[in-house]
Amino acid sequence: MLPPCFPIRLLRSGPLTPNVRELVFERVDLAPFVFEAGQWVNLVLPLPSGELRRAYSIASAPDGTPRFELAVTNTGGPGSTYLHGLRPGAELEAMGPQGFFTRPLSAATPSLFVATGTGVTPLRSMLLSALGASHPAPITLLLGVRHEGDALYESAFRDLAETHRSFRFELTMSRPTDQWEGRRGHVQAHVPELVTSLGRGDVHVYVCGLLRMVGAVRELLRKELGFPRLRVHSERYD
Repeated sequence: MLPPCFPIRLLRSGPLTPNVRELVFERVDLAPFVFEAGQWVNLVLPLPSGELRRAYSIASAPDGTPRFELAVTNTGGPGSTYLHGLRPGAELEAMGPQGFFTRPLSAATPSLFVATGTGVTPLRSMLLSALGASHPAPITLLLGVRHEGDALYESAFRDLAETHRSFRFELTMSRPTDQWEGRRGHVQAHVPELVTSLGRGDVHVYVCGLLRMVGAVRELLRKELGFPRLRVHSERYD
């Protein structure tokens, strides 16, 4: 069964990093956009060469409103170039929601979120959903980027960590400047420590990013840390 198709309107657009834009859409019919935190939506792009569909994870929490947020990297391809040039008021068709990379709060346990790049967007949705519901299960977010300035939502994550005792934010860089005083290297190097800090007992790990990173983290968790397969959840975007 195909997901529903509905018209959306761009409300605002702005830079998150030098090559990533935040796009805030709203259903034209103003009906609530119902989805589960972690799901994605297909945008139908009317390009001169023909209709193009592109899938993007929803970065905002399901809040019962018609609005939702996306983060789109400009890869130089026709889809991302079109979306980066879109102006408020423009209308598109969307299809969704879709996806099974979710974290139902009814069964949520202490969780480690691991992401690189825009892989943080579905995890942001899960995080905002949990914090908005005042869910007590602790969450640690480990975000890996190459350079300073590449971390999506960095200031907002740091603010949330200061105001919510259940949330911890950790940022690691693979190509930092000499002045960077935080974590260094790929996310895999920090997973064992952060998993242990959450207690190991019933911890679940949610991983999102490029295939190579996702595969490396899954292998580390299962083979080196002995994590059961059912407690490791992942989604890749390449």
